[in-house]
Amino acid sequence: MKKQFWSKSLAGLAAIALVFTFTAQVQAKTWKMSFGDAAGGTQWETGKKYAEILEKKAGGKIKFDFFPNGQLGSEQDTVNDCSMDTLDFSVLAVNNLTPFSPTVGVLTLPYVIQGIDDAVALTQGTLGEELAKNTLRDAGVRIVAWTYSGFRVLTNSKRPVKTIADLKGLVIRVPKNAIMIDSYKAWGINPTPMAWSETFTALQQKVVDGQDNPFITVNAMKFYEIQKYVTTLRYLFSLEPIIMSEELFQRQNPEMQKMILDAGKEATAYSKQWLVDTEDSIKKSLVEKGMVIDDAANGEKEWIEKATKAVWPKYYDSIGGKEKLESALKILGRSL
Repeated sequence: MKKQFWSKSLAGLAAIALVFTFTAQVQAKTWKMSFGDAAGGTQWETGKKYAEILEKKAGGKIKFDFFPNGQLGSEQDTVNDCSMDTLDFSVLAVNNLTPFSPTVGVLTLPYVIQGIDDAVALTQGTLGEELAKNTLRDAGVRIVAWTYSGFRVLTNSKRPVKTIADLKGLVIRVPKNAIMIDSYKAWGINPTPMAWSETFTALQQKVVDGQDNPFITVNAMKFYEIQKYVTTLRYLFSLEPIIMSEELFQRQNPEMQKMILDAGKEATAYSKQWLVDTEDSIKKSLVEKGMVIDDAANGEKEWIEKATKAVWPKYYDSIGGKEKLESALKILGRSL
């Protein structure tokens, strides 16, 4: 009789546990995260790590679905979608956020950031906090983490490029970003603004000869299949924030909001270390796959002089005044 009683009790407890488990699964929220890049790049690594950290902190109350390679639209489209609360999260290049929040452009002025430590100093200090507030005000989205992707190196299918003169005659794709367009104009060519989703095909079909992106993106997008020459320009360090729908953030209780922000800090730190640990091996891999890598001549002196002289003054107003650039450079121990 006792055996039968305990057997029934255990069965009852198991049934209750099953109900609770099922209920928890039903109640788990699924959030969508969009990526402009393919799986395997810095965007993917940081976004996946962010989701992993937050899912763990939330104890299974949320989960993420991932949409790489622009499946949910262009990176600029996803800014609008997050702003309208029709998309939860997006990982995108900061240059595609700048049209919506122009002061963020201080991070994309050529040759301001000269290494990963500069990138961390500008995004994680008081300036980074200010730019995040401006983005919330201007674009209606919240920056919750930063991806550090490395310098945007120039690739092309025609010839080695070491000097500005070597650029002549090349058709170079750039994002639809005014600062980047003007940087190339300062070097004497008119680049071709083009959506990221169209770039691989345009390179493949020789509509354009080249493009610029970090080594890790070049590898993730398999540009080595259609591009041979690489120039290690350091005019723009690629920053790729994770943005979140502000309406979604405000619907969360204070405990979840803290988890969201804490996960961002951890994912940002992970991104820096991942870049440090990975970039050199990716570079070697690209050489093994047939790419030829050259440095720009004379430490990019001519590139730097032309770009900073032509571009910096043109964007003082949009970034919040000349003093905004001065304050950024001061953080980095430099001056105008």
